[in-house]
Amino acid sequence: MTDETHEISQDLRFRQDEPKIHSSADLKGVRLGRFCEIGPRCLLRDVTLGDFSYFERGGEAIYTSIGKFCSIAANVRINALDHPMQRLTTHKISYRPNEYFRYLPLDSSFRQQRRDKPVSIGHDVWIGHGAVIMPGVSIGNGAVVGANAVVTKDVAAFAVAAGVPARKLRDRFSPAIANRIAALEWWNWPREFLFDAVSDMQQLPIEIFLDKWEPLALGQ
Repeated sequence: MTDETHEISQDLRFRQDEPKIHSSADLKGVRLGRFCEIGPRCLLRDVTLGDFSYFERGGEAIYTSIGKFCSIAANVRINALDHPMQRLTTHKISYRPNEYFRYLPLDSSFRQQRRDKPVSIGHDVWIGHGAVIMPGVSIGNGAVVGANAVVTKDVAAFAVAAGVPARKLRDRFSPAIANRIAALEWWNWPREFLFDAVSDMQQLPIEIFLDKWEPLALGQ
């Protein structure tokens, strides 16, 4: 077998890496990484989505940066709309008067206030069904947000948060293990590494997995 033939056979391990976008999804100003999936009826505006991350049906997000390998369940709302409570009315008539009247433009200053409070979501974050992430929130790598949570404050890396408003319930791992995972940065591995590691992800306890793969990753 020639080297070229071997490379072609190796490539058969991997599916096409183009993003999959459902026909009913509505995207504007969105940047998608490899293997991303956008489910039915998703509405995304000015969102960056890292490799392998996906939105299930009915998800919405605006002014948000999302890392790799994030799992976003159905009906999640990221960077939910602020309303101007300090004004006479919270109704959109004060910031989108153009929808009702001619000659009155969109309130660009209010839009800029929204842009100035983006949401940042790290790698390998799981956001449960129906969760709402409020403006300006940061969610760390490896964190988990429970179903129907309302996240008003930052969530630390590898923390599990739930409730209304969301609060930290526990850590996924001990600090020592979490630090080792963070240092490993497995979400940045090439797909050949990931292919070989999947069976160990499935079968090995986390410490044994790290013991095996830390020296392999360092030798890349």
